Amino acid sequence: MKILVIEDDRKIAQALKKGLESERYEVEVAMSGEEGFSLAGTRVFDLIILDLMLPGRDGLEILAAVRGRRDQTPVIILTAKDTVEDRVVGLDAGADDYLIKPFAFPELSARVRALLRRGAGVAGSAAVKLNLADLEMDTARRETERGGRPLALTAREFDLLEYLLRNQGRVVTREMLAADVWKETRRATPLDNVIDVHIARLRKKIDEPFTVRLLHTVRGVGFILKEDGE
Repeated sequence: MKILVIEDDRKIAQALKKGLESERYEVEVAMSGEEGFSLAGTRVFDLIILDLMLPGRDGLEILAAVRGRRDQTPVIILTAKDTVEDRVVGLDAGADDYLIKPFAFPELSARVRALLRRGAGVAGSAAVKLNLADLEMDTARRETERGGRPLALTAREFDLLEYLLRNQGRVVTREMLAADVWKETRRATPLDNVIDVHIARLRKKIDEPFTVRLLHTVRGVGFILKEDGE
């Protein structure tokens, strides 16, 4: 598995490289935004760890370029900014996860493993196709389309939609999503804002171009995936 680390703090970058290589990942390090932008655009990686504040080009600019190419490589953002608004900006730009500096390497490692598992699919699992109306998902190929039109989903959006499809017709709470999709049950602050950002992005991709809405908000409770009128 190849991981690109884009981080201008040499101490952090080298610590990440050493730690990840000890877990048998192949790691490339970029020390500037320009170098990271070039590597992300010319080489194939299984995951990108991206600092937001970089010389040359900032992390959001690099992320926008990656997603603009319809590249769905999982991206973990590293940031010293810990406000909800800052996190939302990164997630809304297409990041799959974020960590606030300073962070513990074991936590980063766990998040890397989780995203890589989702990107590769569950080893040995049988192919499963899920559908609702004209929305179709192939969980083995990790491909989704609606009305025959491919949908460009990030790894997190795919997992979120898969969970909703498996629970279609039933209300899913934010607590369920935090535990079952984000795999986080112990947090100082709830994931509500992060979840709402991902739901909004997912709704834009699966519903806005189409007449029939599928993703609905149940005020004060959660969300439900169903056809209008059901």
